[in-house]
Amino acid sequence: MNKLPSKEEILTWISENPTQTAKRDIAKAFGIKGARRIDLKRIMKELEDEGHLKRRKKTYRDSDKLSPVSVLRVAGPTADGDLMAEPLEWQGEGEMPKVMMITKASDPALGAGDQILARLTQVTGEPYAYEGRLIRRIGTNPTLVLGIYRAGSDGGRILPIDKGEQKEWTVDAGSVNGAKDGELVEGAYIGPKARMGLPKARIVNRLGDPSAPRAVSLIAIHQHGIPDRFPDAVIAEADAMKPAGLKGREDLRELPLVTIDPHDARDHDDACYAEADTDPKNKGGHIIWVAIADVAHYVRPGTQLDREARKRGNSSYFPDRVVPMLPDRLSGDLCSLHEGVPRACIALRMQVDAQGTKLSHSFVRGLMKSPASLNYQEVQAAQDGAPNEKCAPLMEEVIAPLYEAYYALRTARAVRQPLELDLPERKIVLNDEGEVVSIDYAERLDAHRMIEEFMVLANVCAAEELIARKTAQLFRVHEEPSTEKLDALREVAQASGLTLAKGQVLKTMHLNTLLKQAEGMEEAELINMSTLRSMTQAYYSPENFSHFGLALKAYSHFTSPIRRYADLIVHRALVSSHGWGEDGLTPVDEADLTETAQHISATERRSMLAERDTTDRYLASYLNKRVGEAFDGKVSGIARFGIFVKLDETGADGLVPMRELGREFFNFDADRGVLVGSETRREITLGLRVKVKLAEAAPVTGGIVLELLELDGRAVEKGRGNGPRGRGKPPKRAQAKAKIKGDKTKRKIERKRK
Repeated sequence: MNKLPSKEEILTWISENPTQTAKRDIAKAFGIKGARRIDLKRIMKELEDEGHLKRRKKTYRDSDKLSPVSVLRVAGPTADGDLMAEPLEWQGEGEMPKVMMITKASDPALGAGDQILARLTQVTGEPYAYEGRLIRRIGTNPTLVLGIYRAGSDGGRILPIDKGEQKEWTVDAGSVNGAKDGELVEGAYIGPKARMGLPKARIVNRLGDPSAPRAVSLIAIHQHGIPDRFPDAVIAEADAMKPAGLKGREDLRELPLVTIDPHDARDHDDACYAEADTDPKNKGGHIIWVAIADVAHYVRPGTQLDREARKRGNSSYFPDRVVPMLPDRLSGDLCSLHEGVPRACIALRMQVDAQGTKLSHSFVRGLMKSPASLNYQEVQAAQDGAPNEKCAPLMEEVIAPLYEAYYALRTARAVRQPLELDLPERKIVLNDEGEVVSIDYAERLDAHRMIEEFMVLANVCAAEELIARKTAQLFRVHEEPSTEKLDALREVAQASGLTLAKGQVLKTMHLNTLLKQAEGMEEAELINMSTLRSMTQAYYSPENFSHFGLALKAYSHFTSPIRRYADLIVHRALVSSHGWGEDGLTPVDEADLTETAQHISATERRSMLAERDTTDRYLASYLNKRVGEAFDGKVSGIARFGIFVKLDETGADGLVPMRELGREFFNFDADRGVLVGSETRREITLGLRVKVKLAEAAPVTGGIVLELLELDGRAVEKGRGNGPRGRGKPPKRAQAKAKIKGDKTKRKIERKRK
């Protein structure tokens, strides 16, 4: 049926189908999809008010679920000694669910009445609905210190690893928690220091060997100065937050907006839904909904939460942990679009034609309830014909229309031609002990590309909306490459037998043509890497200088406000420009936009460096057990002191020092960026295939040292090489140049002394 059913038709269907009275069943029976389900809800509410229907559990809508991160009140132990808890807030229609707490030895004692923040796992077949693990007590925020434990006769001390930090912490014998001398530990403050002594701590987490994998990310976090502890005032503000209600919002709870994320995602910024456009003027077109968590409702300008979020700038992601921009009460609970839980959002309705060209868009501030939290792999499997139990009921109404809309956007993308780099993303796989078990390359599915296209279009709409409303905002800027970098890329292309057009205004289509030429060639990875290196780094700015890489005139970040402060600023700008409330962009925000843009651009780079250092250390740790083995790779960098080689198997970059390049002396040609053998005239260039032996892998520093075995399929002669250990003599011409340079330096020093 295309039209909405009458009240009589609904009552007749319910009486004939007493086992299928959920609202989803009724909507499916009458062919009601998308936003029209909101109208169905209105009709059924009228039937209920008129006394024709009585709402019961699982009638008309499923019971609400608890968020995976929830605030609980401890009820106390059962007769069997199991510690039980119950949700502090329950909006469901059925009986309040019970939670059994799974405690660890390092957890503090909990008593009846304690309010806690816990991570929940739904269970079946038990007298309780969830199992919970303590995150922390509400209102508590212990000071943590990371350091090396040194054992003593009556306990010991924790020595900090932070540079410049002199403070030590004493640990009583009863607070050691089994830690061994020399281990990396986390300690929690337990009391004021004695009058003449040091502050006291108890060890809450043993991380083992400071060079072991579990310690890697913590060390990087501290070395790069990433704030990883929220101040007490920030925690207090977050804990005091309550879920947003429907007042002042559009009710979108009947719109089947699903989240699609990695399988291990804990927070869900965005949800989406698509349907065929019924407008006869837009035959074959689509309506795409994107809903984003309404973080601006909770993080108000000038609050402690706001100041801390701005300070952090963004969340930082590591293989074994996340340092969030917002406290877990917000990032994992109130601001996360969890399945079956009403959540505040800013939603965007976009109309596109059959070719994926956007025709119109509109923003609303709403309340949504996602019917499902899905992951990329299961969504792709469903689209490929193998839906699981979770995806099967969503195929016709949700998943298939999403892909249809994506195929249209893909057509528009092909016309726009954003930069199409082919650089597989490495994924470090850890076991429960934090050890690296494998280095995989993340699979790129159409499900990934689909969500990416929806988010790009939503970000474009945000930028255009604020430009049209003449509202200040932060743009995501990506400027075109410099002339020098383009010339360097052109030389790499020519050395590979390829061409990059010159003498015209550079567009991404020109770079894509080069990348297309390299497909299937041995030099394909080199060309992709060189193209990436030619790019400028993207940054935030209140001025719009366009986005070269995406081939877009205006672009803002709108879709990830849980993890990026820039998106929160854009949300506030939307709130202000639409008059949705008093939590929008303030005059202070506007005055500080330039400074804010510079600051969060810097915090983004800080996180990238810390994440890269962590990856390097994990790779070195993984390879440490394989010292002496031979690996194939490609030359990825050339310098005066040696060459860098990217290993095929893991993607790790290692250094081959000059002394390990073989017997002959190599000269560095800076103009061409190559090394030239003094005797054979053999050249070492970027992208050259090599075989190397792993000489050293240092987990603490992340350094990998290699020895050259083969160069372009030919064995390298061993002997006295280019390095300080047993340095071979360079040719006479090189000796003469060195002598002249030395004499000049000597005369310069003598002149300065005079």
